Amino acid sequence: MSTTLQAPAPTASPRTYSRWSSLVVLCAGTLMTILDGNIVTVAMPAIQSDLGFSGPGLAWVVNAYLIPLGGLLLLVGRLGDLVGRKRMFTAGLAVFTAASVLCGVATEQGVLIAARALQGVGGAMTSAVVLGMLVALFPEPREQARAIAVFSAVGAAGGALGTFLGGALTEALNWHWIFLINLPIGVAAWLAAVRVLAADRGAGLGKGADYPGAALITGALMLTVYVIVGAGDRDLTATLLLATLALTLFVAFTLRQARAARPLLRLGLFGSRLLSGANAVQMLMIATMYGFQFIGALYLQRVLGYGELLTGTAFLPAPVAIGVLMLGLSARTVGRFGAYRVLLAGLALIVAGMALLSRAPVHGSYAIDVLPPLLLLATGFAAAMPALTGLAMAGARAEDAGLASGVFNTTQVVGGSLGLAVLSVLAASHTDGLLAGGAEPVAATAAGYQLAFQVGTLIVAGALVLAATLLRKRQN
Repeated sequence: MSTTLQAPAPTASPRTYSRWSSLVVLCAGTLMTILDGNIVTVAMPAIQSDLGFSGPGLAWVVNAYLIPLGGLLLLVGRLGDLVGRKRMFTAGLAVFTAASVLCGVATEQGVLIAARALQGVGGAMTSAVVLGMLVALFPEPREQARAIAVFSAVGAAGGALGTFLGGALTEALNWHWIFLINLPIGVAAWLAAVRVLAADRGAGLGKGADYPGAALITGALMLTVYVIVGAGDRDLTATLLLATLALTLFVAFTLRQARAARPLLRLGLFGSRLLSGANAVQMLMIATMYGFQFIGALYLQRVLGYGELLTGTAFLPAPVAIGVLMLGLSARTVGRFGAYRVLLAGLALIVAGMALLSRAPVHGSYAIDVLPPLLLLATGFAAAMPALTGLAMAGARAEDAGLASGVFNTTQVVGGSLGLAVLSVLAASHTDGLLAGGAEPVAATAAGYQLAFQVGTLIVAGALVLAATLLRKRQN
């Protein structure tokens, strides 16, 4: 069975355009949103010191971005199919760029958090429709594999690159510039998108604008992300009540979609074993990788004593390796061995990398204890992500490409939020327990991170098992 979504080419515009130029524009827009999810990590202490955030309050600099990003992806993915994906993409770039400027000039906590939420809205609008546009631009299997490899390389490398840029800009200038840097990039990307991307009309709002359903699923997804990212800051009873409410909204949405004349989400979409299986695998894989980026940066700073710039620099081999492998080998490797085999090999490398990190010692060495697992993780992710993306999009019909893109991106955000919340809470709880027993602070901190890496190893091992069982019969 082919792993390529057969989508019609976009409607030709009077202006001559290049599909590969369009891919560059789509990658630029995606890179901004991915960078912004990671660039604040290293700058958090500086933001806290400057604006006077408390410990729990500081978490909302990240949470305010993740909640609308995760909650709106599915809705705007469907709206992109209806009103036109180019229109949604360019509008998202405009919103994201304007919100970045507001973040950069913020001098109060409330302004920064509100602007971060607006960034999340723009990020959802921009990223939700990208995969749908990409598979429409490249319907031919070989070219589509190459395009997905390029897109995945940009996305994967962007996460690690964000850590470096956050440290470099904060140390060389100040934290405001981690947001202001988006202004020239965003303006250039918007101008290029208006000029280069082919216009598409969309199916029209009358073909699927289920507004009650939209309200239910948006509320359910936002509440889910809120429950995940804030789990460590509230008691168990409140968490369970909020989780029950989120589940109730999901059930109400499902019932609504089963009965609506024009549903927002065609439930048959999840009848595809490829799409459902690939999203389940991605959630676990991204949970591990996102947790690693956050906790790995903390390990370098709080255990090995690295500064902001040195921490960012330490992560640089990852985006370099990811970019080289995805651009140079990924498409050819998938074409030769099949997406299924490449995915399993990539996940196995990630398991190995996380297992090595699980022994990260107190008096560790970057060259011995950090760099080898970092390169294993980068190599594994470079192999797994393009294969997984191709599998997921192969399970969607052409008219549902934008929605499938929104689902895939929603899974990324929810998985990343889940991994960050679970692994960071486990690390902090274990460290606190050791400190209460009289352990030395750095040793206790290292032990907490070791536990987080051990659990991360189990999570991505679960992703490997799921991939081997759920996707096996549909791929060679």
